[in-house]
Amino acid sequence: MTPAAVILAAVIAVIGLTIVFFRSAVRIFREYERGIMFTFGRYTGTKGPGFVLMMPLVQQIVRVDLRIIVTEVPPQDVISHDNVSVRVSAVIYFRVVDAERAVIQVKDFIEATSQLSQTTLRSVLGKHDLDEMLAERDKLNTDVREVLDQQTDAWGIKVLNVEIKRIDLDESMVRAIARQAEAERARRAKVINALGEEQAAQKLLDAARILAPLPQAMQLRYLATLFDIAGEKSSTIVFPFPIDLMQTLMAARPEAAGKGPEHDGG
Repeated sequence: MTPAAVILAAVIAVIGLTIVFFRSAVRIFREYERGIMFTFGRYTGTKGPGFVLMMPLVQQIVRVDLRIIVTEVPPQDVISHDNVSVRVSAVIYFRVVDAERAVIQVKDFIEATSQLSQTTLRSVLGKHDLDEMLAERDKLNTDVREVLDQQTDAWGIKVLNVEIKRIDLDESMVRAIARQAEAERARRAKVINALGEEQAAQKLLDAARILAPLPQAMQLRYLATLFDIAGEKSSTIVFPFPIDLMQTLMAARPEAAGKGPEHDGG
């Protein structure tokens, strides 16, 4: 082998080793990524974003994504505080705020957060009645998020939002809720009808108090009633008998009885 060939082979080998070295020593992190650096197995800093140079075989780096992660909580069987069995599914939104703790404190922070969200969902919803689950979903979302965020804080995870997607009930419970809603609507209708009757009676009483001191007003009301009756398409017309006239006749009857012919004593 000629000296020129030996030199060429050596240059090619050096270039190849240099390429391999740089490929293993250079890391480029995007704006939403961070690298956790370990030197001989010990944490030596958080790198990125941008160009990062490391020593192969001596240093290792773990890439962490800081973007919001969305994970779906599988349907969970939950027993409410009033002993009703339901199946609840939810969605969790979270992100890494401390890359160091997310790598060092937990093996797989995504899986750990997902499993923790399932147990937290069952625990928190089990403290509420079924009516609260159906009517106060925003409050339940907040309660689950606060409890979950407190527990994941040690992992460097920030839980941003929790959304309950579905609350599935048994068919028998759906029918019971429908009957309850129907009974509630009937109750409200009766209450509204009773209030209407009360208000109408009060108005009639007020009108009677206004008309009672004025006989002329009562007579006009009497004539208006006769006019309304005459306008109806009926073959029979009933004329109401005035109360004041009846009272006059009743008062005059004892007087007429007292003025009868007197009898002689002998």
